[in-house]
Amino acid sequence: MTAGRRLGVAAALVAGSMLASGLFPGGAQAARGAVAPSGASAAASASAFSHAAVSLRTSPAASSGSARAASRAYPPFSAPGRTLRLGAKGAAVKDLQSRLRELGYLPGKIDARYGGATQSAVWVFQKVQGIRPTSTITARTWRALESPRAPRVLVPNGRPDRVEIDLTRQVAVLYRGGEVRLITHVSSGSGIPYCETATWQGKAQRFCGSARTPTGDYKTTWRRSGWHRSYLGQLYNPIFFNGGIALHGALSVPLYPASHGCVRLPMHVAEILPGLLGTGVPVHVRGAFRR
Repeated sequence: MTAGRRLGVAAALVAGSMLASGLFPGGAQAARGAVAPSGASAAASASAFSHAAVSLRTSPAASSGSARAASRAYPPFSAPGRTLRLGAKGAAVKDLQSRLRELGYLPGKIDARYGGATQSAVWVFQKVQGIRPTSTITARTWRALESPRAPRVLVPNGRPDRVEIDLTRQVAVLYRGGEVRLITHVSSGSGIPYCETATWQGKAQRFCGSARTPTGDYKTTWRRSGWHRSYLGQLYNPIFFNGGIALHGALSVPLYPASHGCVRLPMHVAEILPGLLGTGVPVHVRGAFRR
């Protein structure tokens, strides 16, 4: 066998091995009186998203917190290229929503309407791609949708089932079986100390705190379904992981840390998360937001 032929065979074997192993990268407070989604609706949404979400397998060779999840080749996508703004309707919006969901982001109902749920998915997609988050979809975001990056892996040797919360980018990633199942925009603790008076256990009390979301390694503990009243407000479908700090739905999830210390989620994400995240699952909190 000639040297050139030996090199060709070796290259083919390496490429086949990489393809088989999936190493080719792809081209806080909720307002009172709000209506909570029904349990049946939440279960159906969780099931539908679980089957629709893309699977991005964590690379076993990752050796640093800056590593990105290795992935199978993403399904091809041809961007419409049309500039979209919040409130837009039509086929291009439906294409946007379908692509986001295909990549593991959650745009809400695929209804060809660019509303708040889709906006939160756009924001987190842009943050993962290194694009300044904005509700306007221009050529740069469309190009990223055609050739997306996987999210950064914060804990390369983490358990197959885990949550990683990136305070720097205000992004949370849910892994199941070593695969990315959900990527969401979040808003963590503001870091602005507070002292507030609230009625708790029948009497007015004063509560003070640092409004920090501490970094570290935790596990999910107890949870509540629907609205849960705490002394600092109401939380939707809270899943606690560090004392009184929880992942929970909120009606306000801005592009900056704004909570008393919890990790706020868009309501449509909080609706399905309990069906995807069990008890005793590791939660890793890393980074620091810079204003």
